[in-house]
Amino acid sequence: MRLHRLELTGFGPFRERQSVDFEAFEGDGIFLISGRTGAGKSSILDGVCFALYGSVPRYESGDKRLRSDHCEPGDPTEVRLEFTVGDRRWRVTRAPEYLRPSLRGAGLTTEPTRAELEELVDGAWVGRAGKPRDVGLLLDDVLGLNAQQFQQVILLAQNRFSRFLLASGTERQSLLRALFGTRRYEEYARELGERSKAAQHELDALGERARTLLEQAERLIATHEPPVDDGDDAAPTLDLPARRAAVDLGAQRAAYRLDTLARERAAADDARAAAEAAHADRVALAKAQAELGRARERLTTLEAATAEIADDRRRLQHARSAEVLRAPLEAALNADHLAASSASAAADADAAWKRLAAGSDDELTADLSQVVERLTGELAVWTAALAHETALVEGEERVRDACAEAVRLETDIVALDAHRAEVPAELARLDAELEAEREAAARRDPARVRHDETSNRLAAAVEAERLKAAQRDAEIAHRDASATAAAAAVAVARLLQRRLDGYAGELATTLVDGEPCAVCGATEHPAPAEPADDPVTDDMLAAAEAERDTTAARERTAADVAKAARERHADAAARAGGQPVEALREQLATAADELAAAERAVGRRDALAARHAELAALDAEAEASRADLVDLLAAARTRIAALTASVDGARRAVDAARGDHASVAERVAQATAVRDAARVAADARADAERAATRAAQARADADERIVASVFDDAAAAMVALLGPAETEALAEKIAAHDTRLAATRARVLELELELAGAPDEPVDTVASRGALDAADAARTAALRAERDAHSVVERLRDLGLQIDEAYAGVAARAADAAAITRLADTVAGRAPNTMKMDLETFVLAAELEEIVAAANLRLSEMSSGRYLLQHTDARAARGAASGLGLEIMDAFTGQARPAQSLSGGETFLASLALALGLAEVVTARAGGIRLDTLFVDEGFGSLDEETLDLAMRTLDELRQGGRMVGVISHVAAMKEQLPAQLAVEATPQGPSVITQDDLARV
Repeated sequence: MRLHRLELTGFGPFRERQSVDFEAFEGDGIFLISGRTGAGKSSILDGVCFALYGSVPRYESGDKRLRSDHCEPGDPTEVRLEFTVGDRRWRVTRAPEYLRPSLRGAGLTTEPTRAELEELVDGAWVGRAGKPRDVGLLLDDVLGLNAQQFQQVILLAQNRFSRFLLASGTERQSLLRALFGTRRYEEYARELGERSKAAQHELDALGERARTLLEQAERLIATHEPPVDDGDDAAPTLDLPARRAAVDLGAQRAAYRLDTLARERAAADDARAAAEAAHADRVALAKAQAELGRARERLTTLEAATAEIADDRRRLQHARSAEVLRAPLEAALNADHLAASSASAAADADAAWKRLAAGSDDELTADLSQVVERLTGELAVWTAALAHETALVEGEERVRDACAEAVRLETDIVALDAHRAEVPAELARLDAELEAEREAAARRDPARVRHDETSNRLAAAVEAERLKAAQRDAEIAHRDASATAAAAAVAVARLLQRRLDGYAGELATTLVDGEPCAVCGATEHPAPAEPADDPVTDDMLAAAEAERDTTAARERTAADVAKAARERHADAAARAGGQPVEALREQLATAADELAAAERAVGRRDALAARHAELAALDAEAEASRADLVDLLAAARTRIAALTASVDGARRAVDAARGDHASVAERVAQATAVRDAARVAADARADAERAATRAAQARADADERIVASVFDDAAAAMVALLGPAETEALAEKIAAHDTRLAATRARVLELELELAGAPDEPVDTVASRGALDAADAARTAALRAERDAHSVVERLRDLGLQIDEAYAGVAARAADAAAITRLADTVAGRAPNTMKMDLETFVLAAELEEIVAAANLRLSEMSSGRYLLQHTDARAARGAASGLGLEIMDAFTGQARPAQSLSGGETFLASLALALGLAEVVTARAGGIRLDTLFVDEGFGSLDEETLDLAMRTLDELRQGGRMVGVISHVAAMKEQLPAQLAVEATPQGPSVITQDDLARV
């Protein structure tokens, strides 16, 4: 990454636009940023960091006052930076949030944070992102370093690069975790811990299942086996193998009991079969005796009905003889009836014909077929005229409807023209009102912005008032915690002093006359010290130290809480703009009124615009409708002319066909009635003649058949006739009697032969039924007992298999659970991990070793071979993070010592070397990003001349390969050594300005 140009406007101590051309220092490779203390040298680095990340390292907490205090309300604040990453050149522009004058009205409004990222493509800047969030996300991908990594490897801000050297193990772990992204190893340890717990829970569940199955088997055995009296009041508690063996023994006893019950069930089956056979024999004999009695009774009844059946046979024979004459007799009767009805119909038809034809020439005509033929021809002509008569009525109605439609269309056209005449004036009025409302509605967006800004500031002011009380409470709590911690520390000191004071008394208790003193060697002890009345024990001292550590931790926590409360209150006060709550509420009410008025104007504007558009659309629609109405009126007039011509022609045809009648339909109806009556009369006369002839022929045929039969006359034959159903029923009755009589005689004979030799008295089956029921009950009980025993045997067998399987699973899972638990404890830093170092710390320790190795390459040279950084994984006291310690190996003494023991200049050199080593390792981890620009802020004033020269040579080596190094310092010697300079000077008016030395070579 290489920086090209930086522009600062209204930022930090700079009011007017200040430019820094980094490309001017590429020839020198290293340049100095100089100026008096407070002039704004570090603000240049603040501008670089703010442009890239939107944050400033010096303002990580507290008031983020990025806007210059020298700015007037209308002055802008902006930072612009051009840089190259790889082969792509970028330009980022950022502005923080600040107050500016409102565009409309008096007062101030908040200018929101803004950001823009552009890329140089073919000589032109092309926008890539236009919102702060989008710019931040895109820069994350472009830079490859977050803000914290950037400040550690590129922008070594004032007093920051020594922080890593002097940090505690816990602080160093937190910083390395952020730089190398090793939090995932903490997740690994947590996941392994959860898996260890899950494995233990699974193991416990398997063991509990095995014990539950064993208890089920024991309860089953106790339920289905009789208790064994062994003389003991209580059974001894058995171990698991003994209990498992007891289950097997219970299963064997259950199997033996099942065999016994199976034999008993087989014997019950045999006894039940024998009782069932004996009972079946007695039931069959009793059934045969009862059936023989019933058969004899049926035979007596059938023999008594023999005379009645003989009469039925004679009647059936006469009916069958008369059935042969049924058809001729019925034909003669039907023919007589038909002839009589035909003669009556012919007389009625003649009377009707004469009634319709009375007074006409056709009345005396003998041949009716001539009348029918003549009237049929005339009706054909009149029927055609009848169609014209029907169409005439419909045509006249259509003419009237068409005339009415034409009148209605003319009326609609006149009314439409009258309405359209009012539209232009109404549109002009709406245009005037709409113009006025548009001007009022244009004030809505500014009013909403003012309302939102005032609302946010009011919320911040209310929050600041609330946070003020929280800040006061936190500071009081911090004060109390500090007093408690101090008291606890004093108590430990007093206990230590008391213990030291009591050491002489403890030693005096061990002195014996004649034996030398362990301290002075004297054998006489003239005045031994008295032991203390209240000696200080190790437990007392440990308790006091624990209380001191606890109160100290509480004091640190309270300090953090108070600091956070101050930061939150300062942030809320800054967002409130320093205005009181009441004033902001009044401003918010005014802004709300303005916004409401603008919203109402917007509503009225939209309503008027909608009305204007609707009215214009309606006018266009009315114009189209008028054209359609004119077309419809022309078509209606054309249709009226055509219908009138058609009606006149139909009227002439109807007048010709009507004659003397009122209408053609009346003439057609009369002629049709006369013709139909003549046709009916002619047909009736012919039918009567034919019916008389057929009746004479049928009577003669019936008389001939009766003479040849057994009957004397037709009346006798008619009496002998029976209906088909009656004849069939009589035949079935005779056949059924004959069949039943023969079958009953045969069954009586069969039963008498079957019961030959058997007693005549009825057989009793009650005793055999009782014996069968008893045998059946015994068999059922035996089956139930066998089934229960079989169920117990199967259940015990299944439980035994499940118990063995469960305990096998416990044994298999125990080894896996132990391995997982051991691995989880090791990764988490617990036993058997003797170093008490978790996985994340182990990984970070490897990274720290690489950092130390890279740093020692420079520290050894800068310290003339005296100092080397040394990583130590010694366990820290009181549970602090272990494995990330740093020591200084002093070649003069050959001993390692803490980094805090270095002098100010030595600390600067060690910190600089460590920071450069950290930069190299972090850069390599970030994907090998090339660092073409590096800044070091202050610290050179603590070095002597020789050491400063060594440090400058180290920095000079950094510019090899085209790298550019910027150094911030006010040391005069560095001004002499670095000809390329960037000067920051404060003007008499207050704002600072930046000038680049003329010696800087491009």
